[in-house]
Amino acid sequence: MGEMDHPKFLSLESQVDARTDSQQLPQNRDSFIMRNWLAVFLLSLFGLYVVVSRSYDLSHEAFLLSSFTQTSTLITADGHGAFPSLIDASIADLAAGLESGLFTSVDLVNAYIARIEEVNPILKAVTEINPDAFSVAAELDAARASGTILGPLHGIPILIKNNIATADRMNNTAGSYALLGAKVSEDSTIAAKLRKAGAIILGKSNLSQWANYRSSNSSNGWSSHGGQVEGAYYPKQDPSGSSSGSGVAVSLGLAAATIGTETDGSIISPSNFNNIVGIKPTVGLTSRYLVIPISEHQDTIGPMASSVKDAAYILSAIAGQDPKDNYTSSIPFPESQGNPDYVSACDFFALRDKRIGVPRNLIVPSPEDTLLIAAFNASLDVLCAAGATIVDDLHLQGFDPELNGTFHESNVIKIDFVSNLKSYFSKLTSNPQNITSLLDMLTFTQSQPELESWPSRDTQSWEAALNLTANGTLSLSTELWTNYTRQVYLSGPLGITGALENYTLDALVFPSYFVSSLPARLGSPVISVPMGSWPADTEVKMNDFGDLVSRAPNIPFGISFFAERFSEEKLIGLAYAFEQRTKVRAGIEPYIKPKTEIRDVVGRRKREEAELGSSEPGDGHTEKEKDDQSVKWQTEDVLLGDL
Repeated sequence: MGEMDHPKFLSLESQVDARTDSQQLPQNRDSFIMRNWLAVFLLSLFGLYVVVSRSYDLSHEAFLLSSFTQTSTLITADGHGAFPSLIDASIADLAAGLESGLFTSVDLVNAYIARIEEVNPILKAVTEINPDAFSVAAELDAARASGTILGPLHGIPILIKNNIATADRMNNTAGSYALLGAKVSEDSTIAAKLRKAGAIILGKSNLSQWANYRSSNSSNGWSSHGGQVEGAYYPKQDPSGSSSGSGVAVSLGLAAATIGTETDGSIISPSNFNNIVGIKPTVGLTSRYLVIPISEHQDTIGPMASSVKDAAYILSAIAGQDPKDNYTSSIPFPESQGNPDYVSACDFFALRDKRIGVPRNLIVPSPEDTLLIAAFNASLDVLCAAGATIVDDLHLQGFDPELNGTFHESNVIKIDFVSNLKSYFSKLTSNPQNITSLLDMLTFTQSQPELESWPSRDTQSWEAALNLTANGTLSLSTELWTNYTRQVYLSGPLGITGALENYTLDALVFPSYFVSSLPARLGSPVISVPMGSWPADTEVKMNDFGDLVSRAPNIPFGISFFAERFSEEKLIGLAYAFEQRTKVRAGIEPYIKPKTEIRDVVGRRKREEAELGSSEPGDGHTEKEKDDQSVKWQTEDVLLGDL
């Protein structure tokens, strides 16, 4: 099928009847995809399309697929080429500027810190800046000047979530004062891989405290150590979580990309709400060593970026086997061959001849979700126009409520959390509050009500885990295995893998807003890409806690692609092909944006150099300014002895 051939939508009646009993679907469905297109037409010689949905009035602006032209990320610089605009700059843009000498990595660090300082008092996306970022950047600039390039990420500043440990002067607190000042003997594997790839760890992004596993009555993006993260697309916007700060930071260009973590939804959901790309990798593709855990059966570490290709660059750097995390031994790619080339998977034609399933029972809309569903249906038209066949109205039985998938997942997480957290605490080389168990953590939190906002934000998740495990004294290995094998069966043969096999599918797709727990329970990958935003007449809705706006005009939403374990290469191709045909991200503007650009920093540096008459390059900051910044961002000035 060519790019302009008619789309292919198939009802289930037209599919092969070879199904297992677990995949039987309702019959006599009137909704079996008799789609009446108004138009799919060529916009330019480059093959860009405008897709007009016959069932949705695009004047509502909830669906932005008409914004197919990409806004340039380049800012002209008199006589010196062009500087990329940092809110949209790709890793390739930054690498090109570094290699050409247009700017330095030190310039980038200065620019990103300035941008963080502009918006962080309101949005609180970043908990702390790495005080060594300037010196690391200078070393990488010197290496580049001598001809040594460590890879595509050489000299590129990245923020990592504040539950990923680093053996430097930064903290790793999961958002709690209980771990302020605690240290580890070495970098987490993720941090070590980023450094090996030449990335600059710029700082720590804020998060939902303890990765959203403490309270039943808190808000996304809140932590005692970092404050309340807010999204940038509407005042007081719920940023979603738990990788809240990572999502907001990418949305505003506060770093080239960020790293998030996910147990169930914590990368995909903030990506959905913040107009960015997020990849939740297969459990075991990326090492969790020295990352504060929730569940070894579901935790995974992944990239959050402004584009699919940038996320692919980051995933290429952090994926791979690690003897310190035995789950990575399940990676099926021979270690001698290395990981798949995730960047090369970014193929404009990747959707051609692919079969994409739509599991409608994972989409549980309310009446107010009509426009979101219309946007999703129009996105299916885009997939069709790109050469894919849509197999609609699948029913994944493993998601049916009566099968209690949520119950099994909840038990797995409770049991894992108690033992996995204790293992992390045992690796601390400095532990000022002597936190060695979940019970210690509970005691600390409840003894510091002002610092930890207790009991207004409860500790119900911890209490439930402790009750199940008799305060951590029971290992419950039999119960763990029973619940885990059951949830894998429901999410695999009765869910994702069953659908892929029974209907000969390449992938499944659904709105990221309805983040399904099935991929989390199976440990399989998901990638979310921007799809649209809520229209101007959307009624403002608050979150359950009552302090953040969960739905309002301009708040973004995305579309997710998912498939079997270790299918990231395939999913990246599909997501990239959709992204390149829609380019939605550029059409959704934040209500608040930092103003500092790389050209401003370079201009200041050049003026400084001229004033000093120095042949050595400056960096746009005096030594006193840099010292002041380090002091400003150090949180060790909170005296734990006074708690």
